[in-house]
Amino acid sequence: MLLLNPGPVTLTERVRRSLTQPDLCHREGEFFDLQDEARERLLATYALDPVEWSAVLMTASGTGAVESMLAALVPESGRLLVVENGVYGERIAEICAQYRLAYARTAGPWMKPLDLDAIRSYLDVPSGKARFTHMAVVHHETTTGRLNDLRPLGQLCRAHGMNLLVDGVSSFGAEALDFTDSSLLAVAATANKCLHGVPGASFVIVRRSALAQATRRTYYLDLGRLSRLQDQRDTPFTPAVHAYYGLVEALREFAEQGGRLARYRHYAALAEQVRSGLAALGVESALPAGQWSVVLRAYRLPPGLSYATLHDGLKAEGFVIYAGQGDLSQTLFRISTMGNLTSADMDRFLKCFSRLLR
Repeated sequence: MLLLNPGPVTLTERVRRSLTQPDLCHREGEFFDLQDEARERLLATYALDPVEWSAVLMTASGTGAVESMLAALVPESGRLLVVENGVYGERIAEICAQYRLAYARTAGPWMKPLDLDAIRSYLDVPSGKARFTHMAVVHHETTTGRLNDLRPLGQLCRAHGMNLLVDGVSSFGAEALDFTDSSLLAVAATANKCLHGVPGASFVIVRRSALAQATRRTYYLDLGRLSRLQDQRDTPFTPAVHAYYGLVEALREFAEQGGRLARYRHYAALAEQVRSGLAALGVESALPAGQWSVVLRAYRLPPGLSYATLHDGLKAEGFVIYAGQGDLSQTLFRISTMGNLTSADMDRFLKCFSRLLR
């Protein structure tokens, strides 16, 4: 079965075999060697300086990493602006409400780019009013496959003396992230998407200067404690050891295959193959060219074909696709090109799709 959903992904045999390595106690030196290698390789993904940046590992899904980032890096005196245009932006706001963070949200239509004028209106507050200290946004909003442009948000943050927190769960390892942007404080991500690891290991890439001032709102997901102990070759809890095995092997494979740029180009080629093949069958992309990611794209359901029929027909042929979310479930379906997928796989997928249409 080939997974065309936005994570978990179809694994390579090499990563799958890594999960069968010997059982390992998380208090032994061998585990800390594994943890150190994972952290070093995660920083190397974007050529980051370990003096300035830390890769903080945790046993959680990507949402756990986002929650840890928000809970630790928005101080008690801080105020966060949540920028939304999809389900995962809404999830950031829900996390903020759960922790009773001081926040406001600027929510735009899911099928539209971020409204920079609306965001500016929140930031340009009269003198004497509470100002925002942080902004949070989803980089790749898999609700629609939209890649939100972080550059103008970074410019706004720098102009207003704010810090930027990024949900990079489904973009880290493939799409470009500008870690030279002085406003960028942290990026939360996970092993089981563009890095081709397995669920259970997630991480936050965070400036060390921010960790020194991290707030302790949560126990298990305490980002500051996790980072401090990992720097000491320690861990506060029992991690998902075999998920770490898988992450390290996936990162080794990632580097050997050419790193982030090679992965980006591979995804882009597969995504364009799918887009052009579906367009030839009369299936429209949900977003205009230039607004989508290379990781996942959304398409409009052909007239007279329900998602359930499409999903079940493709699954019978060995492909798992993904429905639209919320109100979009009746009109869209989504195809991801993450994981151990080839051009030949996409060619077979398109042939199966064509047969279903007939």
